[in-house]
Amino acid sequence: MKIILKKYIENLGFKYDEVNVKSGYARNYLIPKGLAVFASHGSIKNNKEILKQRHKKDKYLIEKSKKIEKELEKFKIKIYVKENKNGKIFGSISNQDISTFINKKGININKKYIKIINNKIIKSIGKYQANISLHRKHNFLLNFEILSHNSKKK
Repeated sequence: MKIILKKYIENLGFKYDEVNVKSGYARNYLIPKGLAVFASHGSIKNNKEILKQRHKKDKYLIEKSKKIEKELEKFKIKIYVKENKNGKIFGSISNQDISTFINKKGININKKYIKIINNKIIKSIGKYQANISLHRKHNFLLNFEILSHNSKKK
C-alpha cells in the first residue's frame, strides 16, 4: 500500500516521502496515529506541490547538513568506557551516547538520525561507524572509537 508520511519515522522515511508498506501496518498503525495518509491521486498531487515549494528550503538544509559533516570530520570521536578483563564494556554504547558526545562538542544532532552500522548496541571496545542522515538526500558516515577508560590515563 502506498502512503505519504507526515512525520519522520525511523527505518521508513522522512516527512513527505511516498513509501510502500504492508496494508495492515498502514491501516492499523500509521494512519490512525496521524503519522501518514493514504496516497490517493489528490494527496500525491498535493504532496508534489508541497515538495516543489520546499525545494529552496531543502537546498538550505542540505548545505547545513554538509557543514555539520565537515565539522564532525575535524573531531576524532573517542568515547572512553570502563571495561572488564576480557575487553567487554560495562553497560553499552547506543546512538543516544553518540548523540550526547557530539552535542557536548557543540553540534546538535538528535539520536534518531544516528544509526550504528551492523549493531544496534555496542558492547565491546573497537572502531565503529554510524550513518547520520540529517536530510533525506544527504547521508554520511561517522567513524568513532570506543576505548578503555584505562587507556585515557596513559
